[in-house]
Order: sequence, then C-alpha cells, then structure tokens
Amino acid sequence: MRLRKRRERMELESAQIDMTSMMDVVFIMLIFFIVTTSFVKEAGIEINRPAASTAQRQELANIMIAVSDAGAIWIDGRQVDIRAVRANVERLRAENPEGSVVIQADEASRTGILIQVMDQVRQAGVQNVAVAASRP
Repeated sequence: MRLRKRRERMELESAQIDMTSMMDVVFIMLIFFIVTTSFVKEAGIEINRPAASTAQRQELANIMIAVSDAGAIWIDGRQVDIRAVRANVERLRAENPEGSVVIQADEASRTGILIQVMDQVRQAGVQNVAVAASRP
C-alpha cells in the first residue's frame, strides 16, 4: 500500500513541466528588447507646429526642445532657462552622441527665442539641428 502511494506520488511529480529554463529565456528576451529599444524623449508640452509643405521626418532625433508661445523652453519634461539649454544639451548629447536635436517651436512663439535656443545648441557642439514642422 505504501509502495503504491509512493509510486503514484513520484509519477505525479515527474509529470510536471520544469518552467525554470523557459522563465530564464523569457527574462533574457525581455532584457534584450529593453536594451535595444530606442525611447523617444518628448519635450514636455504640447505645441502647435507651423505647417511646411517640405517637412521631412528626422529619424535620429533624440533631444527634443520645445518653445511655447509664451517663450518658455522645455527640455526632457522640465522647463529650463535659456542659459541652461547648453548644459542640458551637452548632458543629453553625452548619453547619445549620434543623435540630433529637434526644436519644436510653437507657431506663435517669437523668432528671437528660437534663434537663441539654436545658438545655445550649436555652442553645445551639435551641428545637426532641425526645426519641427507639420505637413499641411
């Protein structure tokens, strides 16, 4: 009797699937996808982009700077002063040296602030600067 119960218990234990190796594979795949995914960093505010019929998509834009209609400058979800744009761009550029900068200026923003932001970005060593526009 004891031998029969023991044999039945061993058969039940051996019928279970070992999930350890499958969980390891899933975990490694998850890490792979997290590392290889490029995240788009938004500037932090919604703006009304001006329309341009020749607008082109910028693929490697990883630094987004927004200029609101009131003249506020937003980088990486935070409002910054014009004097802090260069330091922020240098910091973000150190994280991804291959990327470029896209300035999202509201259509009602002042051109002078846009030029100051572009100047700060170029002083930070970035030559690939684009101004965002939407197609009409």
